[in-house]
Amino acid sequence: MKKLTLLLAVWVLAVSAAVAQDFRVKGLCIGAPAPDDLDDFVSFIDNELASAGVNTLVLMVNYGYDFKSQPELVAQNPLKEPDVKKLVSVCRKHQIRLIPQINLLGHQSWHGSAGKLLEVYPEFDETPRVELPKEYKWPNPDGLYCKSYCPLHPDVHRVVFALVDEIVAVFEADAFHAGMDEVFYLGHNQCPRCFGHDPAELFAGEVTLIRDHLQANGKELWIWGDRLIDGKISGIGEWEGSFNNTHRAVDWIPKDVVICDWHYEQAHPTSAIFAAKGLQTVTCPWNKSQVAVEQVAMLKGFLKNSSKAMQPRFAGMMQTVWGSARRFMDSYRGKVEAGKEDQSAVCFRELVKIW
Repeated sequence: MKKLTLLLAVWVLAVSAAVAQDFRVKGLCIGAPAPDDLDDFVSFIDNELASAGVNTLVLMVNYGYDFKSQPELVAQNPLKEPDVKKLVSVCRKHQIRLIPQINLLGHQSWHGSAGKLLEVYPEFDETPRVELPKEYKWPNPDGLYCKSYCPLHPDVHRVVFALVDEIVAVFEADAFHAGMDEVFYLGHNQCPRCFGHDPAELFAGEVTLIRDHLQANGKELWIWGDRLIDGKISGIGEWEGSFNNTHRAVDWIPKDVVICDWHYEQAHPTSAIFAAKGLQTVTCPWNKSQVAVEQVAMLKGFLKNSSKAMQPRFAGMMQTVWGSARRFMDSYRGKVEAGKEDQSAVCFRELVKIW
């Protein structure tokens, strides 16, 4: 009997350890499909993503929806409400949490072309005298990567919050992803409102404003985490971390904001920093399978060795895709010639084996 009791205790401990290391978030972040690819994407969710264990789908919509609140901001060939309802239905069928994304603050242009917001409302531009070149090169004298909107412009939130509210409603979502990554322009000397302000205060203020707007309707805010990491001290650099002092905002943003901690070249342990600050984190790989494998192992180590207070803050993993949904689906299904696949699909195939 004593031997049986001991074996039972060992089994309970083993099960408890396994449960403790399970990921609450098993996610995919991908651009919204083109309308012509929608039905196949729905089938992809139904047949491939559900069986792979995906329980969270972040869909990067941006201006690719037929907005009624701000029709002037609708991009070409947008998804329409019936399209979105197909996505809602299949995700609900498989209990997949569906979270729409619109890039806020940063990524308001892409190298040589303005995004829809600054195209229609150029007065929102943080750097109005920085011209978008015909031929883009990095580095450049203007430090241009992507433009930002001015977070202190008196009209900008009236416009972007109308979009946020509409997209959250049509997706029937309980969370919204605001992007907010790679913000290089903030507190710029060309902005009559932002210049002279602490970039960390500006960034924290914008995160808090968006979070408070969402929370008023019972919704959760997700953002990328790179601007909250000191890129200089960590040695991570100005892409995966901040060189313009926004990192100090990590101590000022609300603790219920979910941080998507992306690292693509190396499994940096920054999720532990966010968790120690009281923030829930989701670790995000992209196109290198070995990095994803190392991130899973690292995350399981955090879960195994953390206190009960810290463990819930390591939420899980989310594959990121920076290419078309069409190419990702074809690559994941093995319909692309070997060696020419979307590497994020190759990475995802490895990730789902071990998460």
